[in-house]
Amino acid sequence: MNRPLSPFWALDWWSAWWDAWGATPYIAPLRDAGQAPALESLHATAFARPWAAHEFERMLCERSTEAHALRRGGSVIGFVLSRKAADEAEILTIVLAPSVRGGGHSHRLLREHMNALALSGIRTVHLEVDEGNAPALKLYTRAGFVKIGERKGYYPLPNGSRATALTMSAALA
Repeated sequence: MNRPLSPFWALDWWSAWWDAWGATPYIAPLRDAGQAPALESLHATAFARPWAAHEFERMLCERSTEAHALRRGGSVIGFVLSRKAADEAEILTIVLAPSVRGGGHSHRLLREHMNALALSGIRTVHLEVDEGNAPALKLYTRAGFVKIGERKGYYPLPNGSRATALTMSAALA
């Protein structure tokens, strides 16, 4: 049985297409704890030990958390989370959907996030990264981060071994 065609079928089709593929990705503050399940799914595409939705929900409800999302249409396709303390912040995680990796979006997302941190009074940003994560190291170095130390055996790997984490910092102007 066929449904009658809506007189607005073209508008409905265009709207659905635009939300899925047509919109240019944009960056916006991420404050809605209701996005936690989507963040959990996205995080699982990039990390061996992904965070659970309740962890994202808790973080998004904390006043010390600064978060930004890369969105296309109505979907979150990337995000970054930091925790602020006094005039310092630590980037806790940054993730992009596999379909948008390699397109320069991580650089835009990190730059916008660091600008927001600077506007909120943050002077120094810290992070840690797996020493074998070449794309992330390139991103952070390009953004002005420098290595300040390492934590041997910090990250558990799927094969049971452990990877070294590099600690990095960047001064914000």
